[in-house]
Amino acid sequence: MPLRTPRRIGTRVGRRIGTLRTAAAAALLALGATLMAPGAMAAHAADSTTDYCGGQCSDILPPGENGNATLADILANKAFGTRPAHTTDQLGPYSSLATGYQNLTDSTLSSFFNSSSFGVPSAQVASVISPRSDVTITRDKATGVPHIKGTTRDGTEFGAGYAAAQDRLWLMDLFRHVGRGELSSFAGGAAANRGLEQEFWQQAPYTEDDLQAQVDWLSTHSGDRGKQALADAQDYIDGINAYITAAKSGRYFPGEYDLTGHVNAITNEGDIEPFKLTDLIALASVVGALFGTGGGGEVQSALSLLAAQQKYGVQQGTNVWESFRERDDPEATSTVHDGTSFPYAGKPANAQGEALPDPGSVVPEPLVYDETGGATQSTTKSPGVLPANLFSTPRKGMSNALVVSGAHTASGHPVAVFGPQTGYFAPQLLMLQELQGPGISARGASFAGLGMYVELGRGQDYAWSATSASQDVTDTYAVQLCQDDTHYILHGSCVAMEKLERTNSWSPTLADSTPAGSYRMQVYRTAYGPVIYRATIGGKPVAYTQLRSSYMHEADSIIGFQELNDPGFVHDAASFQKAAQDINYIFNWFYADSRQTAYYNSGTNPVRASGVDASFPVWGTGAYDWQGWDPTHNTATYTPASQHPQSIDQDYYISWNNKQAPGYTSATFGNGSVHRADLLEDRVKALVQAGGVTRSSLVKAMSDASLTDLRGEDVLPDLLQVINSQPVTDSQEATAVQQLTTWLGHGAKRTETSAGSHTYADADAVRTMDAWWPLLVKGEFAPGLGTDLYTALATDLSIDESPSAGHGPTGSHAGSSFQYGWWSYVDKDLRQVLGQNVKGPLAQTYCGGGQLSACRDVLLSTLKQAAATPATTVYPGDDGGCSAGDQWCADSIVQRPLGGITDDRISWQNRPTYQQVVEFPAHR
Repeated sequence: MPLRTPRRIGTRVGRRIGTLRTAAAAALLALGATLMAPGAMAAHAADSTTDYCGGQCSDILPPGENGNATLADILANKAFGTRPAHTTDQLGPYSSLATGYQNLTDSTLSSFFNSSSFGVPSAQVASVISPRSDVTITRDKATGVPHIKGTTRDGTEFGAGYAAAQDRLWLMDLFRHVGRGELSSFAGGAAANRGLEQEFWQQAPYTEDDLQAQVDWLSTHSGDRGKQALADAQDYIDGINAYITAAKSGRYFPGEYDLTGHVNAITNEGDIEPFKLTDLIALASVVGALFGTGGGGEVQSALSLLAAQQKYGVQQGTNVWESFRERDDPEATSTVHDGTSFPYAGKPANAQGEALPDPGSVVPEPLVYDETGGATQSTTKSPGVLPANLFSTPRKGMSNALVVSGAHTASGHPVAVFGPQTGYFAPQLLMLQELQGPGISARGASFAGLGMYVELGRGQDYAWSATSASQDVTDTYAVQLCQDDTHYILHGSCVAMEKLERTNSWSPTLADSTPAGSYRMQVYRTAYGPVIYRATIGGKPVAYTQLRSSYMHEADSIIGFQELNDPGFVHDAASFQKAAQDINYIFNWFYADSRQTAYYNSGTNPVRASGVDASFPVWGTGAYDWQGWDPTHNTATYTPASQHPQSIDQDYYISWNNKQAPGYTSATFGNGSVHRADLLEDRVKALVQAGGVTRSSLVKAMSDASLTDLRGEDVLPDLLQVINSQPVTDSQEATAVQQLTTWLGHGAKRTETSAGSHTYADADAVRTMDAWWPLLVKGEFAPGLGTDLYTALATDLSIDESPSAGHGPTGSHAGSSFQYGWWSYVDKDLRQVLGQNVKGPLAQTYCGGGQLSACRDVLLSTLKQAAATPATTVYPGDDGGCSAGDQWCADSIVQRPLGGITDDRISWQNRPTYQQVVEFPAHR
């Protein structure tokens, strides 16, 4: 039995329907009024489990819990601007923190966050349903979050699946098709849909047998917990399918099925395919590819190393490259700062097995074949349901955490503000839920379609969260070819590569007007993973392949999540760390209860052969395989838990996808002297030194950092010091310098003059910085590095990541900013020019050839050029509604629609999408 009656069509006049013709829309709106309305039981309070947070736990997840809209709802949104209940009610409080945090107190947190207490008070119950006799789903009035309580474990999981389908069925269906490389066949042939499935399927080209094998692995290799996890997953799927059956019969299923032609809007003919266990593997592979893996850039690293050696010679070129790589930079901010180190994937003293390509020989492996009709269009009018670069490397964005030990708080209990930064979608990729049943007691967020357990949230007396980590668990191998281009040598034998194919086809629909078309994807897979490049080494052809440790093990992390939800398993910091150890994706996990805090870095880190340098490709000849590697099941020997960065009760923890600990090498460039984590580090460290930290003071630190331009706070002082080494006499330059100086004095913020003004304070300084940064970086480094090396290094690490740039999980308007950029390089180089002490310096000084006066000339000339660049050039406008020159709009966050409902844009903030604020005063 479903929860909601479809919302009645509003009468207020709004914008026109747009892509749908008026006559068709009117007919469908009339149809919507006849849809069967689902019923509900008489409302009563769900029983609550013992909650030790005492009202001091809260969270928020914009835009809203409800991600299900019938066809009538969608058409009403297009015609009149109305939205179903709880579609967008968390967006306003989330957005308003940007202008309301300065005067925040613990008592006013509720204006910006929702209570995450267990249960629903009787006065707040909106509805209660019982999809079967052993479970109830209670929805609260404030947010519509499902509170699922089962008298049996299988009933609890059935209810979780039912509620997930109520709130995210269309999104779940999208992602199970992404996970199979079939998005265009399902949702339409838009260029973005094709780009996304191509990008993903090349990384994880699974067959149905592969997906089933991963289900079987859990059953046979994960003990009783694995068997329980599969039983839970099956019950969850049964709940999803029960909702599909009811919603299809009652005609209150998501209207996107009508608009994409899967169901006939008039006759109700058509099908919504039931879910099965292998769908969850496909869904998990998408989430893992987005947020839980690192590495794979070894070929590009090799290309930039070769460019450096070509420029400077082998020895000096290697030194230059290493200085830009910043493998273990002594000035980098680390999450673990208690003096311990955790060596992993560092530079070996004498590298073995390197397989560097011949210069100019690397070509990407072809993927797309046999394009017909609409498949030949590289751009389409229809935007697609997801961005084409969702899985781009390096993966952008993802999450921050601020955790303070009780030794430094006002209450004596730990305080945490943390959450994942998963982009902005409508509906959101995550959904909120509370699960209460035998062996399960948790509330928080789960990825849609994977909500058997809460993945980020709280238990009875503890809370946990994660940030994406960056250690290298994906290696690139050069395999020797034999016989022809589709055979290779595996442990001395010539064997055939496995040819995997996926054919997609589509016809135009109301949702996607792309002309009918089809195409075929083709991947050759080896025991060392899929082929991604072809090249020559010493003149002989090779194939470069990629192998990650979690490949063919996409669902193994389910054991750790099960343990995190089990109040009988997690009861303190040590047991939390044990649960995190059972998560094979790479994440930084944080924990807080009333007494302890903790951190643990998860992932199956392969033990590499002696002498292997993880930053470069190695030969796939057997000698340089992961230790203990079994190619049949892709298992290996992994570093023990004791070698993963971890800590209990450190004075504080911060994480914003930065370096985990000294000695622990990131798979990506960019962990140096300036990192966006410094925005948190400086603020939290100051709070801890002052003492008396509260929930509100920690939220204020997070929010203040979220509005700060990293370049302005941490690099502009260097720039001004060089410039001001002599008086600035040019009037235009002097004006720009004064504007930037004033902006720095105001905290280098990108924020409105007042709530809703849509105009930035210090707007000219912000515009100048946005225009100046790429100019100054090129002016500073390109002359010394030369065009080839500069370009290669800019491919390794992007120059800039300002809020208005097209980057992040959702492309432009994505919120997440300043993760990747050349801020550390500029900082180190300018400090070298100024004669300051630099730990881990660049191998050469670049700005002005190392001469202060010449460097100053470069900065001033590029500054003058930037200051004269009009806003219409810096912010050129886009097809999403921003006009040229609109600075606020260029930065703004858009909830990218994954279905038919759209939401309002909000002001830029650089903060987690789902965020918890917790302080437990008691413990079991």
